[in-house]
Amino acid sequence: MKEALFPALLDPPDQVALRFENDSLSYEQLRNGAARVAERVAGAKRVALWATPQTQTCVGLLGILAAGVAAVPLNPKAGQSELRHVVSDSAPSLVVAAKGAELPPTLAGLDRLPVEQGGAKGDLPEEPEAESPALVVYTSGTTGPPKGVVLPRRAVRSNLDALAEVWNWSSDDVLVHGLPLFHVHGLVLGVLGPLRLGGRLHHVGRFSPEAVCGALAQGGTMLFGVPTMYHRLANALEKDASLEASVRGARLLVSGSAPLASREHVRIERATGHRIVERYGLTETLMNCSVRASGDRRPGYVGLPLPGIELRLAGDDGSTLDVSDDETIGEVAVRGPNLFTEYLNHPDETAAVLRDGWFFTGDVATRAPDGYIRIVGRRATDLIKTAGYKVGAGEVENALLEHSAVAEVAVIGEPDEDLGERIAAFVVLRGDARCSSQELSDHVARLVAPHKRPRTVHFVDGLPRNEMGKLLKSKLVSPSPEDAG
Repeated sequence: MKEALFPALLDPPDQVALRFENDSLSYEQLRNGAARVAERVAGAKRVALWATPQTQTCVGLLGILAAGVAAVPLNPKAGQSELRHVVSDSAPSLVVAAKGAELPPTLAGLDRLPVEQGGAKGDLPEEPEAESPALVVYTSGTTGPPKGVVLPRRAVRSNLDALAEVWNWSSDDVLVHGLPLFHVHGLVLGVLGPLRLGGRLHHVGRFSPEAVCGALAQGGTMLFGVPTMYHRLANALEKDASLEASVRGARLLVSGSAPLASREHVRIERATGHRIVERYGLTETLMNCSVRASGDRRPGYVGLPLPGIELRLAGDDGSTLDVSDDETIGEVAVRGPNLFTEYLNHPDETAAVLRDGWFFTGDVATRAPDGYIRIVGRRATDLIKTAGYKVGAGEVENALLEHSAVAEVAVIGEPDEDLGERIAAFVVLRGDARCSSQELSDHVARLVAPHKRPRTVHFVDGLPRNEMGKLLKSKLVSPSPEDAG
């Protein structure tokens, strides 16, 4: 007998499954709504999902998955050209959306299935095959047109079970977050995670510190967020001590999608007593590593590989770097049941990154003596080769963020006739703070090796980021440089 992806839908517990602001659904209501959607989409190959933060979006998703059809989540804030590309590339049969949701002209050519809630009991279809596609999630497209990552049910199931093991995540937990629902973090971990376990999700709609604190005060036990959210939460906690008790009452705070600065770890711990858990994943792999709920929560480290997942660091020639000195940098390659099947319509690009069962992530990292992984950036943009050394941009960024005048920073390599590449920093200062390039360069040299200091510092008003808070380094444009010497 095939293992159900969502056992709680087969025998619904008498409890709330989903809460979005003032709207909530029980497990029975979710099952009944999903059954109606499944009946309507049965036989389709791919179905688009207009991923607004609403209970209807979750009903639509569960119905698509129950029918054994691949869901293609669409970002409601995406531009028309991006939407046009995703729809053209994935060729969905129709679009599932909340009743009354306004869809853009780009989707006018697709038949629409409005999701309604309530109604009579519905029966779910037989469980689909484990290798059948569950989702086609499009990458952020920071280095080219977005690619459709085909994630099988096997990857979703195994990854959520691994996270449940390392985080002690159970049906007793109430997850709180305000993440968007078109990507892995908010949709797979943040919606499918609690539903697979028979737990509860309290989605606050649009994120605000007050909203998540209010949800945690109402029984929330876990909080998912990205670094920008934790930065704002830390600010709010420092200004309003009355918010602290709600966060202190949570069981686990998890940060992902981008590295969390050490400064934010310290601020959250000082205000709430919580040390944040970091994890590491990609669209193609879901989650690869995490700090355990019972493990050492060290800023800058994403912990150990999850159960069932193998991870190695590879050199430039693809060979394994058998080192654990927390200094040698290699490309992260992973193998396990969490891997995607293919890039939709891109067999050559799939073959380039999936080799002998290993997925070469393009991320670079170090491994500490105790096995903890430290991600230092992307191979294409964050591995800087300067004066014969390999330097991870993330390490320099973390050092700069330790300076009291620095609010945000991005570090890249710029061409240099003498060094090959010089380390260049784009720095956003805090409020009215002032400091010189030399001061920042000397600050880094004191914290890490001198050869890792930035040679050039660009002071800028802001940094380009996507909706998940990730830096878009390809969009950084150098102003007239101020040489740091």
